[in-house]
Amino acid sequence: MTEGSTSARVERIMGRLPYVALAASIVLVVAGSSVGVPHKSWLFVGLSVLATAGWLVWWVALHPEWEQDERKMIVFFLGLAALIYLLVWTSPLFGFFAWSGYILTTYGLKSWRRLAAGTLVAGAGAVSQIGGFPSLGEPGILPVFLVLLAINIGVANVMIWVTMWTLEQTEKRARMIDELGVANAKLASALKENAGLHAQLLAQAREAGVLDERQRMAGEIHDVLAQGLTGIVTQLEAAEAATARPDDQGRHLDNAKRLARDSLTEARRSVQALRPQNLEGSGLPEAIDEVVREWTRVHEVNAELITTGTRRALLPEIEAALLRTAQEALANVARHAAAGRVGLTLSYMEDVVTLDVRDDGDGFDPALPPVLNAQGGYGLAAMRERLARIAGSLEIESEPGSGTALSACVPAIVIGAAA
Repeated sequence: MTEGSTSARVERIMGRLPYVALAASIVLVVAGSSVGVPHKSWLFVGLSVLATAGWLVWWVALHPEWEQDERKMIVFFLGLAALIYLLVWTSPLFGFFAWSGYILTTYGLKSWRRLAAGTLVAGAGAVSQIGGFPSLGEPGILPVFLVLLAINIGVANVMIWVTMWTLEQTEKRARMIDELGVANAKLASALKENAGLHAQLLAQAREAGVLDERQRMAGEIHDVLAQGLTGIVTQLEAAEAATARPDDQGRHLDNAKRLARDSLTEARRSVQALRPQNLEGSGLPEAIDEVVREWTRVHEVNAELITTGTRRALLPEIEAALLRTAQEALANVARHAAAGRVGLTLSYMEDVVTLDVRDDGDGFDPALPPVLNAQGGYGLAAMRERLARIAGSLEIESEPGSGTALSACVPAIVIGAAA
């Protein structure tokens, strides 16, 4: 698969996510009727869903050229925000659709208006996470809601700012390429036989730079924002359920704050394309072991790392890819596997380095196509694409009821070998 086709696939997935999230939310509301629509009619819920879907289709699918008119896009997003709050009012389970509003904040909005749009979406997310608008009146819920609101606003706006900064840098690089194009055009006047080749190379360089930056940011948003928010919400839900146990509630709130701080730190490092913080000042085995121990502490599931072979320092890109793979694999275990034990093996061999992750959880059928919904579905594709960029590969063995084994293989290129 070429880089262009991979980027196009990522853009198609991102464009379909709001519709997938809305459909998944509908399934959740119907399946969890004890949580949804206690004081609203199903007819009203259905009309709200149809209005939201119609609003997206009208503004985005049928009139893509309106993205260039920011005044129209402000109207679009205000309407979308109102519909998101309406859906959350009908059932808190529509909070799984609300997060897709973060994706649409970059659709035609600029400058501070993106941050304001992210803040609007964060408010709806916080309301859904406490159980909907009726829960606001429950005793003791206000502190939890304020913490949730602050975390949602903080992390969302940091990631939106990261995206804005990245796009600004991409535009600066595009202007520099344009200036280089002018200089090359003058040279091409003296070398007419090479004019077509120069123009083609410039266009390819510009497209490759923009697509590579978008692909990198898509992966970083998934690795940092999605995993961080999932962990934070899990800990806050556990804290809300432990109101009768102050010690447990405090522990879960501390975990949520720690995850929020770590996510903010990684977001700042992502915008500068720096190595993950775990790899600063330590080797890859120590960094993965730190991730494993923290994951075990937070999720209370036994996980252990074993390192084999002669360890050596690999290229930073390769070590970062293996660390991110370990983080995403553990996040998938926490979200989907219901495992009681997880084992990781980092193996240094002559030509390759492998990372194997095994769990004794529920398992799944790898032959089935991934289902993109509110619980995920993008993680395995993101891991494969990240590993493919460094000539690595990902193999998965699993079956329902028999756990899952994941194996990432990358070339063992040590620092200095590529010079």
